[in-house]
Amino acid sequence: MFQQQSLFSEAPVLEQVINVSQVKQLSPFRYPGGKTWLVPHIKHWLIQQKQRPDHFIEPFAGGGIVSLTVAYERLAKHVIMSEIDQDIAAVWRTIFEGDVQWLVNKIVSFDLTKETAQLTLAEEPGSVEERAFQTILRNRISHGGIITQGAGIIKNGENGKGLTSRWYPATLRKRIEEISKIKTRITFVQSDGFNITREYLNHTNILFFFDPPYTAGGKSAGRRLYTHSEIDHNNLFYLASKIKGSFLMTYEISDEVKSMAAEHSFDTAYIPMQNRHNAIMKELLVSNDLSWLQQKP
Repeated sequence: MFQQQSLFSEAPVLEQVINVSQVKQLSPFRYPGGKTWLVPHIKHWLIQQKQRPDHFIEPFAGGGIVSLTVAYERLAKHVIMSEIDQDIAAVWRTIFEGDVQWLVNKIVSFDLTKETAQLTLAEEPGSVEERAFQTILRNRISHGGIITQGAGIIKNGENGKGLTSRWYPATLRKRIEEISKIKTRITFVQSDGFNITREYLNHTNILFFFDPPYTAGGKSAGRRLYTHSEIDHNNLFYLASKIKGSFLMTYEISDEVKSMAAEHSFDTAYIPMQNRHNAIMKELLVSNDLSWLQQKP
């Protein structure tokens, strides 16, 4: 394990910036704050475990790229994804439990224009599948994939393609069908992430990955990006301290987060990532054991 860092000392820094184009894209979402860039590190973390985890649990699943990768590559015996947002949950519920073929057919047959998009999004969904389609549509035509109320839609887009610049029906169909093929490896729960965490606290051969909304320390990104942005970060750290297995958290760097980590004697490390504007930034990894970082991938 890394030597515990005090609040006022520097945590270890990882130097490698992940090229996300080399990571297999599995999620149908363009998810704000998504963790595609973290996937190789997650895989390294799981591979370094002494035994294959019984469960890999992601309480704030969002776009789900981490859970999907773990399930796709069989890095855990079973994966549990939890998400409270009813729109995002509708997509996962449709893929794992609902009429996924209806969703795929709707995507590939939809004639996307500004008018058809506005009409579709203005309708009250009559089923989980209809809500799922609306969510994917809104996600794909909104700036940065943001699906909260008031999010603006793409105007010019890539190469002047406007709304259609991020609407790839064939790609979406392929990704959704790939996920559907591995759905027996995944359990989706529409629930508060705290509930699923409490349920599995005392299990030993389990890994938790927490990627909560970034609202600790007065940060505003999470409030802008997510409908359910307000969470009790102190309580999350308290629950994490009770976990019998291992956990990994990602957070924006702030004094409040570093203070909570120090209070519970958690390990921390800075990790670089490249944002959608191609700027190199650092985020904070928090865990009850970061010794795996010292091992070569």
